[in-house]
Amino acid sequence: MPDKRMTEDEVVAELESGMTLGIGGWGSRRKPMSLVRAILRSDLTDLHIVSYGGPDVGILTAAGKASKVTYGFVSLDSIPLEPHFRAARQAGSLDDFMELDEGAFYLGLMAAAHRVPFYPTRAGLGTAMLSENPSLKTVRSPYDDGEELVAIPAFEMDAVLLHMNRADAKGNGQFLGPDLYFDDLFAMAGAKTYMSAEKIIPTDDFLKEGPVHTLRIPRIHVDGVVEAPMGAHFTECPPDYDRDEVFQKEYAATAKDPDAWAQFRADWLELESHEAYRAKLEERGNS
Repeated sequence: MPDKRMTEDEVVAELESGMTLGIGGWGSRRKPMSLVRAILRSDLTDLHIVSYGGPDVGILTAAGKASKVTYGFVSLDSIPLEPHFRAARQAGSLDDFMELDEGAFYLGLMAAAHRVPFYPTRAGLGTAMLSENPSLKTVRSPYDDGEELVAIPAFEMDAVLLHMNRADAKGNGQFLGPDLYFDDLFAMAGAKTYMSAEKIIPTDDFLKEGPVHTLRIPRIHVDGVVEAPMGAHFTECPPDYDRDEVFQKEYAATAKDPDAWAQFRADWLELESHEAYRAKLEERGNS
């Protein structure tokens, strides 16, 4: 069985400008932030981000890395609207986007995971979701009812980035928090999937960490594994750590001031490695 361990920079070296990237997690919860920062350090650009968005979308949008975003929402949870993404939308600096309701987004993700071209739904009929997304089409039921339904297209993603609580070197992943956040669908849907984890453990130790239902990312869908303690910071990754609300507020405040944003990027987002980020967190009092 191959050893799939990689570094953040090795993962990013396998990505290309113009790709469509799916990013797991949910809002400001268990986002693969060490991988997002590695993208920020790279020369990647013109990315299409597919996400239940949080600071991943805000950072990549504000840094000019994303040219399109497909999303069900973009939120920091305790701060309802992601401020950097909101600023980009208000300034018109984002070239393209598709805003779906959360349920419709789920169907696009599920269609990609199940390798079908679309999933039909009543969600969105008679709403602005269709008028604001003219590429969305409707279909007629082939059965006697002949009902018109919205066809949510499959999200075709060149690569997917996830963060789990535990993983093994083979690419199996385990979540230990309260919610999987559809990361299993992201893993199935991506042409390639790269997963960071708080800790890489021996395969035999998974059931010492949590019950069998927490083993939801099978190695067959994973191409690379990165060991990244505090890899989701400043988003939450329970039970390993909660969201760093103080840090998140500092991040959010920089959306109002270009100089403050440039300083925050230099101080925290453009450090040379995740190890340097962790060292700076320890200096700050986080561990």
